[in-house]
Amino acid sequence: MNFQETFAMIARSGLPLQGKLDAFEVEFDTRLAPPAVVEALHRSVDELIESGAPARALKVGEVAPEFSLPDPDGNTVASKTLLAKGPLVVTFYRGIWCPFCNYDLTALEESRLEIEARGASLVAISQQTAPNSRKSQRQNGLGFPILGDHGGEVGARFNVRWTLPDYARVAHKTLGADLAQFNGEDSWTLPMPARYVIAQDGTIVYAEVNADYTRRPEPSAVFPVLEQLARKRAA
Repeated sequence: MNFQETFAMIARSGLPLQGKLDAFEVEFDTRLAPPAVVEALHRSVDELIESGAPARALKVGEVAPEFSLPDPDGNTVASKTLLAKGPLVVTFYRGIWCPFCNYDLTALEESRLEIEARGASLVAISQQTAPNSRKSQRQNGLGFPILGDHGGEVGARFNVRWTLPDYARVAHKTLGADLAQFNGEDSWTLPMPARYVIAQDGTIVYAEVNADYTRRPEPSAVFPVLEQLARKRAA
């Protein structure tokens, strides 16, 4: 099986999100990617962890920065407007080229109605260009928007943006993931995979940031947080 066939087979497996990520990682590391690429990607993750970057990301109890970003159709989406309606679930998305990220988006879409039933809105934030986000939304069947963070300015304000070292850029290009083309600028920066729940007063009440792109929380992890917020609103 090729890359796409493997991705699709695992997507249909019925496994939970992390189970799908683990299964794809095995296939990717042992069969789908050149050994030198696998080594480079693992090295970049190890170095990012060792740098302490995840610990510097915004945490529970801190105030989330406000943002106004375009959706793939050019409409401005403001966090202030969404928070006026209820809590906000934000996920940082590396891009359409990342299979692990696409499993993550699909899992969020499968949980979207449950998130919305708990009074929250859901958005993804990505540095990729609008055409790539439109394609991501279509291919992953999303009912929530991918907002464009050109250059990763919002990611930087959440302290989740990082710069890829030269050897990792070579590895990405080998895989066909030239970020300068996908993102429409040549900073070669990405957000660490991150998921936040922001309360209506702007306070972060849930934060999951991981330098390892193969590790993601189940979407259901935000349900108790949203339920607690709903109880406080009803009190």
